[in-house]
Formats: sequence, structure tokens, C-alpha cells
Amino acid sequence: MTGFSSMRGGRPRKFKAEINVVPYIDVMMVLLVIFMVSAPMVNPSVINLPTAAKSVAPPTEYIEIALKANGDASLRINGQKSGSGKTETLQKSDIKARLQSLHEDSPDMPVMISADKDIKYDEVIKMISEAKTLGINRVGLATK
Repeated sequence: MTGFSSMRGGRPRKFKAEINVVPYIDVMMVLLVIFMVSAPMVNPSVINLPTAAKSVAPPTEYIEIALKANGDASLRINGQKSGSGKTETLQKSDIKARLQSLHEDSPDMPVMISADKDIKYDEVIKMISEAKTLGINRVGLATK
């Protein structure tokens, strides 16, 4: 039996007490690449909109523009001086001209826009923009 120990060199083997970290680094690099590629694809679908408090002093008289989903729009003057106001049903293209004539008659009258829930957001913004380009400073949105 002494022959076997002489073939091995006569020294007992020492065990390595080290952890091989190369496979762990490889796995972490793969996970990092997967997260970097998939992060831009995640699209948040829920938007948490802020709530607004009611104004302290609502205007006594205002021009109300009601935008409907079918493409029509109605314009009405609400207030104490004008009574209940007469509703005019117009096309959206005619609203700007009528709003301009009403603004020339009473330049301090604010505008309130109420839009149907199914209408595009873009159409409401365009109506606000048209009112602002006419020089109307107070433009508000109606909510429930």
C-alpha cells in the first residue's frame, strides 16, 4: 500500500474553501439585460387624475359651450341678467364665430365648457385654445 502513496506524491490533498462566483455573475448579467429590455415596454394604463375643489365665487353670468359626441355643439348664455338663456345648436366650426361676436358684446364674460364623457380630449383642448386666442381670459371646465 505504500506504493499508492508514492505515486500521488506522498502529500495529502488540500480542499479549496472558495466559492466560485462566476456563474452567479453570469446569471445576474442575464437578469439585468432582461429587465433593461422589458422596462420600456411596460405601459401604465391607469391615470390617477387630481380632483379640483369648487370655486369660491362662481361667475354670475357666463357663456356655456356644450360639446356633444355626435359632432354638435350648443352655446348658451347663463346668468341673472340674461335670464335662463337661449340655447343655440351649432356646428363646431361655427362656434368660434359666434363666440367672437359674444365676446365683442361683453368682453369680461367668462366661458365654461362642458363636454360629453365620450368626446375626444383633443376637441375640448381645441375649444379652450380657440377661446384663449379670442382674448377670453377666464375659461373653465364643467364637472359633475
